[in-house]
Amino acid sequence: MLYTVVKPNSYQDSINLMLLTNRINALDGVVQSQIMMGTDANKDIYEAAGLLTPEAQAAAPSDMVIVVDAADASVVDVVLDEVKAFLDDLSVKKQTAGAVCEASSWEEAVALLPDANMALFSIPGEYAAPELERALDMGLHVFSFTDNVPLEDEARLKRKAREKGLLLMGPDCGTGIVSSIPVAFTNVVSPGNIGIVGASGTGIQEVTCIIDRLGGGCVHAIGTGGRDLSEDVGAITVKDAIVGLEHHDPTDVILVISKPPAPEVRDEVVDLLQKVSKPVVAIFLGEKPEAHQGKVHLAHTLEEAARMAVDLARGEAVKKNYCLPLDFSCDEPLAEDKTVVGLYSGGTLAAEAGMMISEALDLGGLIKKEGFILQHDGYDVIDLGDDIYTQGKPHPMIDPEVRIRMMREYAAKPTTGVILLDCVLGYGCHPDMASALAPVIVECREKAVAEGRDLHFVATVVGTQGDPQDYDRSVRILKEAGAVVEGSNAMAVRAALELKGVRYEEADREAAPYEVKDASPLPEPSAQIMELLTTKPRVINVGVESFNESIRAFGGASVQFNWRPLAGGDKRMIHLLSELAKRDGLDAMNQKVIERFRDSQPFLVDVVLAKSVIPEINGKVLLHAGPPIKFEDMTSPMQGSCIGAALFEGWADSEEDALALLASGEVAFMPCHHVHAVGPMGGITSANMPVLVVENKADGTVAYCTMNEGIGKVLRFGAYSQEVVDRLRWMRDVLGPVLSAALRKKEGGVNLNVLVAKAITMGDEFHQRNIAATLCLFKEVAPLISALDWDEGEKQGVLQFLADTDQFFLNVMMAMGKSIVDYARKVEEGCVVTTMTRNGRDFGIRVSGLGDEWFCAPVNTPKGLYFTGFTAEDGNPDIGDSAITETVGVGAMAMIAAPGVTRFVGAGGFEDALAVSDEMERICVTHNPNWTIPTWDFKGACLGIDIRKVVATGITLLINTGIAHKRAGIGQVGAGTVRAPLGCFEKALEAYCAKLGIE
Repeated sequence: MLYTVVKPNSYQDSINLMLLTNRINALDGVVQSQIMMGTDANKDIYEAAGLLTPEAQAAAPSDMVIVVDAADASVVDVVLDEVKAFLDDLSVKKQTAGAVCEASSWEEAVALLPDANMALFSIPGEYAAPELERALDMGLHVFSFTDNVPLEDEARLKRKAREKGLLLMGPDCGTGIVSSIPVAFTNVVSPGNIGIVGASGTGIQEVTCIIDRLGGGCVHAIGTGGRDLSEDVGAITVKDAIVGLEHHDPTDVILVISKPPAPEVRDEVVDLLQKVSKPVVAIFLGEKPEAHQGKVHLAHTLEEAARMAVDLARGEAVKKNYCLPLDFSCDEPLAEDKTVVGLYSGGTLAAEAGMMISEALDLGGLIKKEGFILQHDGYDVIDLGDDIYTQGKPHPMIDPEVRIRMMREYAAKPTTGVILLDCVLGYGCHPDMASALAPVIVECREKAVAEGRDLHFVATVVGTQGDPQDYDRSVRILKEAGAVVEGSNAMAVRAALELKGVRYEEADREAAPYEVKDASPLPEPSAQIMELLTTKPRVINVGVESFNESIRAFGGASVQFNWRPLAGGDKRMIHLLSELAKRDGLDAMNQKVIERFRDSQPFLVDVVLAKSVIPEINGKVLLHAGPPIKFEDMTSPMQGSCIGAALFEGWADSEEDALALLASGEVAFMPCHHVHAVGPMGGITSANMPVLVVENKADGTVAYCTMNEGIGKVLRFGAYSQEVVDRLRWMRDVLGPVLSAALRKKEGGVNLNVLVAKAITMGDEFHQRNIAATLCLFKEVAPLISALDWDEGEKQGVLQFLADTDQFFLNVMMAMGKSIVDYARKVEEGCVVTTMTRNGRDFGIRVSGLGDEWFCAPVNTPKGLYFTGFTAEDGNPDIGDSAITETVGVGAMAMIAAPGVTRFVGAGGFEDALAVSDEMERICVTHNPNWTIPTWDFKGACLGIDIRKVVATGITLLINTGIAHKRAGIGQVGAGTVRAPLGCFEKALEAYCAKLGIE
């Protein structure tokens, strides 16, 4: 039976998940399993394996999907424990690795390594093109280990790199050396005077390792990817790298390695090499050169190319023939029906083996089909690194499972006489591949002997003395297992052919004259390329974290960018974000809006009846929280608030009459936000309710909010009993007038910026916790109230109410926030969120550059703590305009300011509060210097929610909120937090792009 567990928004690197899958598949009770991210490509793999469940199909690309085939559900618990242990172990290893610079965005990465000059990519190919382009636009050279990038994107991006004077190394660039620093899957090679330009991975590894073992050294190995010499790309990176090495003084010899090239492009490269002043060696795999071309020394095998380069680097002449005698000899060749099989982890080595075997035995040449390089009457050479074998599984250089299985399969065939293997060492590879393969070699040979068959294993070890796996030890282990081990892949193939009684030989090669076709001078390299070639690389490592090891170990600098797919992998959103990233001036537009937020001067100046300042409310009109909604679509608590307002206004004498009136269509409804007002929870505001008046003295913008009723059964939570109505009338007749009279005695009103700046240092975040701000306000108004010529009983009642109502300042903060955003909204530019609100059905936002338009998505239900007697089953979907606090950077955005409230709203302790504010920081433009937070190292509160960052990161706004009972009349039943839905931000992003003409 299939069991599925989806871990939302839990991105892990694909290599780690492949290794984890192998570990899970070894558990007792697991028939098979697969752990991958929920991308479309991975779902195809699940389906092919018979593991695609409805839950897996519904997963997002940023979700980690665990599918287990097991007979017993209890196995799933064991699996989940193992998953947790594996991921925890990764975390521990990260922590014990020493001080590691890590970033979660490009901006953070650049801030950590401001002089970075290269980005190293190892991310899924389906997301790569926009990220590669982003790096180029930031002025970074690109090393793309990432493959599966569309050819048209590779060609376009390489043209862009050339225009910017940069190198794009790859895609599918498995290995490289930059200024003697090993990069990606690479070996520890001695520094030297040979510079390599290689359109391959293991080809570069084979050549550089042979150079090292011959006593030579390499200063650069510029990987270009296997398609650079295709007709579509035109050898852009190869040519630019050659020109750079020509002008690089420490490079004395240039060696070019290419997979089979387009003929015209190959000729262009040879023509360019003729103009180089330095000695040149080139190998175009698949070609069998009969002579050198002009000054370009052409090699047939990788070993030959390495030996030529070493001779030239020592100032010696190139020899006519490099086919040196083998130490190995065979007295009794295998029978005619016995074949040679190659099981390679390196594609270039497989191609070389297939080429040599086909040439020696006249087998008709190479093919490229389902991983096969050669397939002719049992003579099979297979590239186990081909996509057909690595989809959903680690590369065979990392995990030997697939190769071991095929070793056993081929060893069991009576026709198999020789099995050729490569054992690749170096950074990024299996920690001890020789020890993993040796027991299987012993097992297969013993079984063949028992069956009376001849079976030989011939291996080559690609590595150096400096590699972590120890070259000499690896060779010894394979020999002790009974394998013939040769010093190069070419020699191993020759040994295999010797076992067949075939002596492989090379003809002597002389130089033939060459006439340069393009007489134009060699181009000049860009300053950026020369800077890359003359300094140690400073790398932003985007993807596999272990790639940092070799860079740092050999003196380079790197910062780890813990990359996740933009927009959770949504291709449409990725496209829009990538196009926006190309537009100049958006940050400057946002800055104009931010300046309005920051420069606002809100003052509490009065308390008046709503009808006196909001003309639209006269008559039977009710304001409500959130974006527009009809009465019949309101949730029960908001409808209850409407009933209470109708009773308060005297429009009805009973609940039944009020409900009939509200349902009749006689009462009009409009959002508070449409008339410069905000309202808590239900947000219901009627003509005769008193409202706080906040004036933003930056330009006179005014905003309004009803006053806080206290706790318990209150109108804002949908209660409408006589007690509620009586309190509202007292607030109208006493509280409002007394506060109005007191505030008018305060010249200019109460400076709310100052008050908030004080209270935020005292533990308020201004949504759930307002006690400090309320007390600061009380300190301002209490003397003024006491001095009023007013009924003493009424004054005492007002003072007592303020003293008892800890949350009184929340409504002041809401009006303050509204005055700030309405001032900022006058700058109709940029993509900063200027309103967030909810009506129990929809969560709505407005954006600076999109004016009054609402962008809505279904609202979520809060999670938190419930009062005694109530549970999550009682909670109403989120409701209210109070998210205006988060819009201006407080509330949950400033959770770290109020650690005392975090457990009440379900956020845990101090560390959780810090994590919340750190997370919210990632989706904001900057910080507000007016409101600094001591517990956050005096950073200012977050400022300016950027819809681009929300969509790109998938981080949705966290909002502190009260929880209303889902049935009207009961009131508040708890408090907690709620996440804004991502959908409204995505809709806003689409609309903003449409406004800019981005399709």
